[in-house]
Amino acid sequence: MRTLGTDGPAVSDLGLGCMGMTDLYGPADRTEAIATIHAALDAGITLLDTGDFYGMGANELLIAEALRGRPRDAVRISVKFGALRDHDGGWHGVDGRPVAVKNSLAYTLRRLGTDHVDVYRLSRVDPAVPIEETVGAIAEEAAKGHVRHIGLSEAGADTIRRAHAVHPISDVQIEYGLLSRGIEREILPVCRELGIGVTAYGVLSRGLLSGHWSKDRELDAGDFRAYSPRFSGDNLARNLALVEALRAVADGKGATVAQLAIAWVLAQGEDIVPLVGARRRERLSEALGALDVKLSSGDLAAIEAAVPAGAAAGDRYPDVMMAELDSER
Repeated sequence: MRTLGTDGPAVSDLGLGCMGMTDLYGPADRTEAIATIHAALDAGITLLDTGDFYGMGANELLIAEALRGRPRDAVRISVKFGALRDHDGGWHGVDGRPVAVKNSLAYTLRRLGTDHVDVYRLSRVDPAVPIEETVGAIAEEAAKGHVRHIGLSEAGADTIRRAHAVHPISDVQIEYGLLSRGIEREILPVCRELGIGVTAYGVLSRGLLSGHWSKDRELDAGDFRAYSPRFSGDNLARNLALVEALRAVADGKGATVAQLAIAWVLAQGEDIVPLVGARRRERLSEALGALDVKLSSGDLAAIEAAVPAGAAAGDRYPDVMMAELDSER
C-alpha cells in the first residue's frame, strides 16, 4: 500500500486505469473488461481511475456494474471531469467553472451508484477559470461528503502551488514513465515539497513500452494512437529500438519489458502510484508481476543506459493537445 500525499487515501501499489475499457483504444470487450476489474480487485488493487468523459459516461457505468455487490469502502475511485465532447467523440476544450464542478459530480455519483468519489480532479486545467475557483468548488462538495480528496491532472508547478493553497491536494495525475520524464524537472520536486502524491499514467507509453508492439501493427478505428507522434513513421522505429534495449535488461532479470518499465516507476518513490491500463486479464497478470521485480542500483543504471531521459522520439501528444497541457508550459 502507498499513500497519495500527506492527506490522501491509502491505495494499492498499482492502480487500474479503466479508460481503454470503453474508449480511445478501439473496440473493447465489456465482459472481459468487467472480468479484468474483478481480477484486479481480487488481486488487491484498490484504486480504479476513470473519467466522466471516457465513453461519455460509459466508463463510469462499467465500473458501477463491476462493483455491484462488492463493499464500497474496499475500493478507491478516482474521477476526472471537465472535458467537453460531442456525440461523435469530438473534443471541445475543458470546463472548470464551479457550476460545472457541481453538475459533473452530480452525474458521476448517479452513474457510479455511490454517494462519494474518493478523488475528484479536473481533467485539464481550464485557462479561462482560475484554479482557485475550480478547487474551491470541489472543496465545497468535499465539505458535503460527496468528495473525499481533491486531485489535479496535468497541472504545472505554479498551478499546483495555487491549488494546494486553497485546499490540500492529494495527488497530481500526470504522465510519467521511462519515455515521459518531464515531471522530474519541476513538478515532482514541488509535489514532494508540498506532500502531494503522484498517480502516474502512461507508464507503458500507451502500449509502446509493453514489449508487445510491432511496427506493422494496424490500429483499429477510434484508436487515438494513430495520431500520436510516438507511434508514427521514423519515431516509431526509434522508440521500438529503445524497447529492444530495455528488453535486454529485462531478460537478464527474468522479467518482461512491461514489468521492468512498471518496476522502474515503482522504484522512483513511495509517493508515486503507477496506473496500469490493462484491458484484459492476461495483461493485468503481467503488470502485477512487476511487484515482484526488485531493482538494484545496478539494474537502475542499466535501465537508464538503455532508455536515457529524453530519449523518446516524438511528443506524447499531437501539437494541438500538447498546447492544452498546463504541465508543459
